[in-house]
Amino acid sequence: MVKKPSALPRSFLSLRRLLRRSISGRHYRRTTSATGARAAAPAQDKLKDRTVLVDVEGWLLRSPLSAFPYFMLVAVEAGSFLRGLLLLLVYPVLCLLALIGLDLRLEAMVMVSLFGLREREVARVSKAVLPKFFLEDVTMEGLEAFKKAGTVVAVTAAFPRVMVEGFLKEYLGVHAVVGREVAVTAGRYVGFLEGEHAGMERVGAFLEKMEETRTKGDGAVGLLGAVGRVVHHVDSRYCKETYVLSKADKKAWQPLPRDKYPNKLVFHDGRLAFRPTFFAALAMYTFAPLGIILAALRCIAFGVLPYRVSVPLAAATGMRSRLVAGPSPDASREKNEAGGRLYVCNHRTLLDPITVAAGLNKPVTAVTYSVSPVSELLAPIRTARLTRDRDEDRRRMEALLARGDLVVCPEGTTCREAYLLRFSPLFAELTGEVTPVALDTRVDMFYGTSTKPGAKWLDPFYFMMNSRPEYRVEFLERVATAPADGEAGGHGHSIQAANRVQRVLGEALGFELTGLTRKDKYMMLAGNEGVVSGGAK
Repeated sequence: MVKKPSALPRSFLSLRRLLRRSISGRHYRRTTSATGARAAAPAQDKLKDRTVLVDVEGWLLRSPLSAFPYFMLVAVEAGSFLRGLLLLLVYPVLCLLALIGLDLRLEAMVMVSLFGLREREVARVSKAVLPKFFLEDVTMEGLEAFKKAGTVVAVTAAFPRVMVEGFLKEYLGVHAVVGREVAVTAGRYVGFLEGEHAGMERVGAFLEKMEETRTKGDGAVGLLGAVGRVVHHVDSRYCKETYVLSKADKKAWQPLPRDKYPNKLVFHDGRLAFRPTFFAALAMYTFAPLGIILAALRCIAFGVLPYRVSVPLAAATGMRSRLVAGPSPDASREKNEAGGRLYVCNHRTLLDPITVAAGLNKPVTAVTYSVSPVSELLAPIRTARLTRDRDEDRRRMEALLARGDLVVCPEGTTCREAYLLRFSPLFAELTGEVTPVALDTRVDMFYGTSTKPGAKWLDPFYFMMNSRPEYRVEFLERVATAPADGEAGGHGHSIQAANRVQRVLGEALGFELTGLTRKDKYMMLAGNEGVVSGGAK
């Protein structure tokens, strides 16, 4: 007969914990939500300068039980579409096992999505790809509750820490993120997820350390959801006050509007343009064979046939092109002395110069910095490389403009969102006036841009794979770039002219102007300056 262990040690520990809390003045009170969504959240001033423990899934995100889309994103963007397909096939089996009481979904999704991947690649995806989708899932009321908090500690039980840390720290201003870790060997993930209690113990250690350094002993405040047994256990031990959000109240909370993001989402990466829920991902993989055929037909049409034939043919396959015709290029004055006209457009995809040529229905030349050789070979228009040497690039562009029309994208890199990056002023020194061209795109499945090196030549192909890709081209009134009578020229004037063209394009598109550059984009998304072997546009 096995002797039952004595309950004295456990009782003694509980008594010691109670005495310690009583001596430190911590009186614990649990506050639950009242009727209505807003009653569940404390007033901002009540949490001012206090330490707040936030349950990521239960309090902050609108769909805490839907972790599959984020693991699918990691599987596809950090791994491959084949890895994503494997996750899609495994997930229904995991759901069936969960129904009979064996819930292994989280551990299995971690294993399938992360096994064998490089640690730095997963970190890149969590920083450059996932924040867009997490931000779309954040509740406005949940975020506003702790805006004025002194220290915010985010706790996650449904995701590995590496998947949420970049989003929480860089876009929501969270000070610390505590979650479960995934085993790493030689810089690659093994796929084994540590136990629930290991991560929660780190939460307790962090909160105790914070309380020791604080001069005001007002205790931590917990913001929790209605579910999450382990998180509630930690909260009951270390938080003085707790606000628990019921499921009914959470349904009434609103998604966070884009204009209220704590940090603007100017750049993001990845191929998938939709939230890959199980059924959405299933639809994508079902459509993929047809998408490849459509992309091949569209690319061949634009590469071989004249524009008056290729544009209607692409439209018959679902590709929409909207041309907003401006003034005739030759209506107001004769061509400039260099012989051609300079078209200045914002940069959405590598297809921008081709769509400008299709809108004009005549050949043009496009200047590039680091497009892959494959892209140059397949391009149906003339392309010319620049060197990033200002004087040499100016000579080359003047020579190209002397031979015909020239298209430039002075942003230097693509931007998916409704923002315009800083314009390089070199184009304003080439001719007395330029023709701005406002470009916008819409996709439903795949983005036609990526900072991931190695497959840049596939960017146009991914854009063409969408079921109904759309390009909007608008030719605007010409803008003078030459100095007025009595006005000093030089580099300062060219900067002013470039800013004027940027402003004209921003007003036409309804985009916000920024001073960000290509270097800023690549440092944020890829951790480099954007000069990658093989081309990175």
